[in-house]
Amino acid sequence: MLKKVAILANGGDVSGFNAVIRGIVKTAEKNNIECYGIIDGYRGLLKNEYVELSSAENASGILHKGGSIIGSSLNANVFNYKVEENGKVEYKDLSDICIKNAKEAGFDCIFTLGGDSTQKSARDFFVRGLNVIGVPKTIDNDVACTDITFGYNTAVSVAMEAIDRLHSTAETHHRIMVLEVMGRYAGWIALESAIAGGADIALIPEIPYDIEGAANIIKERQAIGKNFSIVVVAEGAFPKGGSLTVKNTRDGGAGVINTQLGGVGDKVAKDLEELTGLTARNTTLGYMQRGGTPTAYDRVLSTKYGAKAMELALDGKFGVLTVIQNGKLGYVQLEDVVGNNKEIGAVSGNTEESNIRKVTMDHDLVKTAKNIGIYLGE
Repeated sequence: MLKKVAILANGGDVSGFNAVIRGIVKTAEKNNIECYGIIDGYRGLLKNEYVELSSAENASGILHKGGSIIGSSLNANVFNYKVEENGKVEYKDLSDICIKNAKEAGFDCIFTLGGDSTQKSARDFFVRGLNVIGVPKTIDNDVACTDITFGYNTAVSVAMEAIDRLHSTAETHHRIMVLEVMGRYAGWIALESAIAGGADIALIPEIPYDIEGAANIIKERQAIGKNFSIVVVAEGAFPKGGSLTVKNTRDGGAGVINTQLGGVGDKVAKDLEELTGLTARNTTLGYMQRGGTPTAYDRVLSTKYGAKAMELALDGKFGVLTVIQNGKLGYVQLEDVVGNNKEIGAVSGNTEESNIRKVTMDHDLVKTAKNIGIYLGE
């Protein structure tokens, strides 16, 4: 029987983290199970830092709050962790320490709230003997095997509001207004916010774009008296024959993302201004998409995910990810989520082995965008 469980939030923050935590805690308490929060994700598991959670105290009044009350860690690959000794930097597999800490703490299950990289580590820990259950989080909406991740709806809503505001400026000053949104490998935010906000062009990572084609769309609008246009660009979009726009690089070791994308919005604005003669300006939405109050949809979704995860633990179903498929809550094996990316410690990346959920050309959002005249860069 379960007596003690822990929650671990990992990766970039999203609106909905706290709602999931609350859902797990409340369901655990209903079944007389102690619940703990591991501080700052996998890094906290390594450092053995955790706190007891209670819906009467620290886990109270958190449903509407953005971020995570237990923190989160970025690029903390404990299977290949950066260690400095005697002035030298090495990367070591410290996962055994995490397993030891979890077992000595008496955690019967650890809930891993995170995206592709987080769930890959969760799978690796399960293979090595820890009971884990994943909950799919990421504003990019690219976790495999589920229709939607928590945090995504809020990010789309923020992007849509930005488009609404840019519309008035674009129309007033006869400009091209470009909005760069997040989406490293998948264009869900760009595509759905473009539809919701009435954009004219949406450029996504799945379709290398033709900038001259985009310019022609804008010229066609000019010809019928529309001297402004709205362009939404995912950070991972790139031109035909070109490459990703990289803002910065770092050496964080293998198994983590070492490139920071950014700047494609400025590039697209500059190119379109030259090709059309219209003034073009870019707005990079950045971390605004991650923070703040979750939408009603994300509050409900996150609560459902949290309660379902605890339910799965009570049923003894470990090594799984809670999912929504065809509108219904369920679960899949973490082995299915990671696909062919089976190597222990190979956490992150858009590789052939990865199983990231991307926009497909037969998806309803793509068909809808094309039907209403949004140019997708083809």
